[in-house]
Amino acid sequence: MLAGALASTLFLAGCAQPVVPIERLGKKAAEGVRPHARSLAAAPSGRALPPVVDHVPTRDRVVFLTYDAPGRDPGLTAAVRELRLPVSRFAPDRAPLAGAPYATQRATLCAHRARLLRPPGGAYDPATLRAAADCGVTAVVLWRATLTPAGLTYPRGPRHLRRGDIVRLVPGAATDSLLRALRKRDLTVARLEDYLG
Repeated sequence: MLAGALASTLFLAGCAQPVVPIERLGKKAAEGVRPHARSLAAAPSGRALPPVVDHVPTRDRVVFLTYDAPGRDPGLTAAVRELRLPVSRFAPDRAPLAGAPYATQRATLCAHRARLLRPPGGAYDPATLRAAADCGVTAVVLWRATLTPAGLTYPRGPRHLRRGDIVRLVPGAATDSLLRALRKRDLTVARLEDYLG
C-alpha cells in the first residue's frame, strides 16, 4: 500500500543553503563520517543541532527519493505505488520558517513532531536549526538532484547521481527516466529513514 511506502508527517521541500555532512547515521549508513562544526553547536535545550544533508554517506549503491505534497500529482503517486518505490513523503507546510522568530519556528516544528525536516523552499537559518533540535528533529533534508518532467537537474556538484544522493521528485516527474539513469549507474532506491534513523 502507498501509505507503507511513503513516510509520513514531514515538511515541504526546497534547497537554498549549503549542506553539511551528517553527524548521526542510521543502521545501514557507512561509518567514519566526520561531524561538521555546525553539528557540534547546541540548541537552547542543550541538544546538538541536526545536520543539514542533501547526501548520505554510505557504501550501499542507493539513492533516496523524496516527494513533496503527493496528493497534488496523482500520476506520480500512482507510479510510486505501481513501482513500489520507497519514497519519503514530506507533508506541505506553507508557514515560512527562515527569518521568523525562534519561538514561532519552534511552535511550528514541534506541532508536527517530525524526525526529519524539509524546510519550505529549503530556506533555513540558525533559529530553524535550534528549533529543530529542540523539537527532536534528527536531520534537515534538502536534495542534490531534482527529478522534473524533463529529467534530472542538479543545482550544484556533479551532473550525475552518486550513491547516497537525495533526489526530490516534483509533479510530473519522469520516473521512467530516473530508473533508467539509476540502472546505468548500478544504483537502486532505498528508504531514507532507514539511513537517517
